[in-house]
Amino acid sequence: MGMLTEFKEFATKGNVMDLAVGVIIGAAFSRIVDSLVQDIIMPIVGKIFGGLDFANYYLPLNGQAWGLPLTEAKKAGAVLAYGNFLTVLLNFIILAFIIFQMVRMVNRLRKPAPVVVATTEDVILLREIRDALRR
Repeated sequence: MGMLTEFKEFATKGNVMDLAVGVIIGAAFSRIVDSLVQDIIMPIVGKIFGGLDFANYYLPLNGQAWGLPLTEAKKAGAVLAYGNFLTVLLNFIILAFIIFQMVRMVNRLRKPAPVVVATTEDVILLREIRDALRR
């Protein structure tokens, strides 16, 4: 079997196609969560903490860029942009929680497979003996 044929079989298997669809939907969903965090949640959190924008929270490593916007502070020297990290971390937590809830819901909707209990040979023999004694 040629390599091209093997690749075609691999690429057209259900699992690969499901994975591709999942990645595409996940990328689109990630943008929705990013917007939710940046446009809705972080402004509310910023308002609670005195109207500050978390994106501009940083620690200048050169000790000279205090009070500047993050972009200017980066030009002045190395900075530890922990505000951006907090925003990304919040994005991740929200995304992970939403995906967890979706998986939980799907698992609840799935009907468990019926459990088929196979009758063991011992039980069959005991039933035959019981039936023979009844006669």
